[in-house]
Amino acid sequence: MPEWTVHILETPEEMTAVEDLQRFVWQSPDIEIVPKDLLLAVVHNGGLAVGVFAGNVLVGVAFGFPGFYTTPDGPRLKHHSHLLAVHPDWRSKGIGFALKRAQWQMIRKQGLDRVTWTYDPLLSRNAHLNIARLGAVCNTYLPSEYGEMRDGLNAGLPSDRFQVDWWLNTERVERRLSRRSRPALTLDHYRLAQANLLEAQPGREPVLRPAEEIPLLTGTLLLVEIPSDFLALKAVDFSLGRDWRFYTREVFENAFATGYLVTDFVHDKGRSFYVLTHGETTL
Repeated sequence: MPEWTVHILETPEEMTAVEDLQRFVWQSPDIEIVPKDLLLAVVHNGGLAVGVFAGNVLVGVAFGFPGFYTTPDGPRLKHHSHLLAVHPDWRSKGIGFALKRAQWQMIRKQGLDRVTWTYDPLLSRNAHLNIARLGAVCNTYLPSEYGEMRDGLNAGLPSDRFQVDWWLNTERVERRLSRRSRPALTLDHYRLAQANLLEAQPGREPVLRPAEEIPLLTGTLLLVEIPSDFLALKAVDFSLGRDWRFYTREVFENAFATGYLVTDFVHDKGRSFYVLTHGETTL
């Protein structure tokens, strides 16, 4: 019998469990969780909630809804994935990947080919899942997207987010969701390719610059280091966490404005780097 199973969520009892999981994972007050009645209204009108159960206990959930984006030919439908939550005791078991893969299957059946979602770009674990494993790409930086947040993970810092694009029908995404995905590249591979590396200083500090100075962003391949465990870092030194927020905001806003696209994520020898390229989306 499998350790856990994946199910579509549709009932009031299941949505009550989704409320409870949100509170536990994000240490959120009730005012900041997605409530049961809204969850039910959305999933009964084109939205999607997928859950992972260990026995009868909900240990993971992905929830989203249809939306529009603008194209030169007019508005087109997409799916926006609003939340992905996994119980801390069940992380590193592939549950997040399984939830997104189920989402990929169901949303394609709706005839949609694009999914968007946001996440904190300083969270290495999320970056590895979203970019490296799922094949999402990003060239949109949203400063303070949710305003002041009061939950236990985000309080006190600007709620900056990446908005990623997940193009469901591309070879890139299909390959990364299958067993055909290529072996992970290392920092040595990128150094051999003469990538431009923006590395942290000793002591995990960002490369701080005067506010008016734009970081040097050159080359076809650009690697930007982030803390491998940002939550632990800011718990020890909150001011250093703020430095990282504003430094990476400057770097990514400038990079995206000059044509870079996040296409991969590397975790190697205890260090974490985003990989940015100019115009290449098939890696």
